[in-house]
Amino acid sequence: MSNVQSTHCSVIVVGGGQAGLSVSYFLQQANIDHLVLEKHSVTHTWRTQRWDSFCLVTPNWQCALPGHPYDGADPHGFMKKDEIIAYLDGFIEKVNAPVLEGAAVTRVARGADGRYHVKSTRGEFTADQIVVASGGYHTPIVPRMAERLPARIAQVQSSDYRNADALPPGAVLVVGSGQSGAQIAEDLHLSGRKVHLAVGEAPRCARFYRGRDVVDWLADMRYYDMPVTDHPLREGVRDNTNHYVTGRDGGRDIDLRHFALEGMELFGRLEDFSDGKLHFAPNLRANLDDADDTYNRINASIDGFIAKQGIDAPPAARYEPLWHPAEERVELDIEASGIGAVVWCIGFTPDFGWLDAPVFNGRGHPSHLRGVTAVPGLYFVGLPWLHTWGSGRFSGVARDAQYLVDAICAERAGAPDAVSITCA
Repeated sequence: MSNVQSTHCSVIVVGGGQAGLSVSYFLQQANIDHLVLEKHSVTHTWRTQRWDSFCLVTPNWQCALPGHPYDGADPHGFMKKDEIIAYLDGFIEKVNAPVLEGAAVTRVARGADGRYHVKSTRGEFTADQIVVASGGYHTPIVPRMAERLPARIAQVQSSDYRNADALPPGAVLVVGSGQSGAQIAEDLHLSGRKVHLAVGEAPRCARFYRGRDVVDWLADMRYYDMPVTDHPLREGVRDNTNHYVTGRDGGRDIDLRHFALEGMELFGRLEDFSDGKLHFAPNLRANLDDADDTYNRINASIDGFIAKQGIDAPPAARYEPLWHPAEERVELDIEASGIGAVVWCIGFTPDFGWLDAPVFNGRGHPSHLRGVTAVPGLYFVGLPWLHTWGSGRFSGVARDAQYLVDAICAERAGAPDAVSITCA
């Protein structure tokens, strides 16, 4: 941690999560003085915004923070919350970054002197270059209809959910079926709670296929190395919802149809609440079918890779639905259903209101190429699909951080483009 001795640094990094600490690691290697400003404490999100049974959805071997690869006994397992925190604690100790904690950044603007002027709750600073490593998940999305729900119903967002016992008695409505929604719905279901799940358009994938974890196959296929510029959707891929799957109990598929057979009630997208009733879109069947199509399509791509490479693997298989909705229920009486709590799992919006720079699109997302913006000295890291699918994960952040520090070095040296160099 840092004892600040100067109000000017060559580089200020905003955010002390794994991305910000990774940038610090490479800045130290390049002998560039810098300061990391962290609103709370380093790796705060992992410690305070994960439910009790949380575990990784990618295998442990993908934990490859710079200078700190996973070295445990279960590379193909999935670390649980406490193990993840222990892994991060080891990284924090190794990096020993110059961090100022409890420093919420309230404004960053480039002055007439060419320097960035930074205001925070722990003082004002200047820097030649700024790396924004605060992530892209800032403000929980909760629809205005939530204001009309009965006051007796507890409402929590996915980052505030901890376990079933922390919610009041009664059934639970989970809104959203991305990674968090699907896993929280499973957690509640396994605890014995009655769950109503509003299913969105999130895709799903298999945990294991043809004898291996799907992540292992996709890594061999170099899918995690595909830059956003080569993806068929280009930057549109950044809007995609992550596939739902789990590493719980050694890893398994999440099959919402199977949950339905066990008593979980599935609905389409939640649209409104009025006259004491929740109203859903009639798209449950379509959403389930689309998720399964993605599941089978990923497996088919693995089949093609196996055939092309001549790999000896167990036979291919196609997922066939276990259950179909007999009807599209579009209403649910909130009192008759016994719902005592709602868990909102419909994502977050970015909030970079503190950053005064002309780099944002109409939805508040930064425009950049591999984290490098059009404004000199301003960079982003730790965003989903910043460069590849792994950019927002432990697996890809080191590569992104190294690239940005190379870009910082190139700019300091007066080079027009980011190149792999070492600077002092």
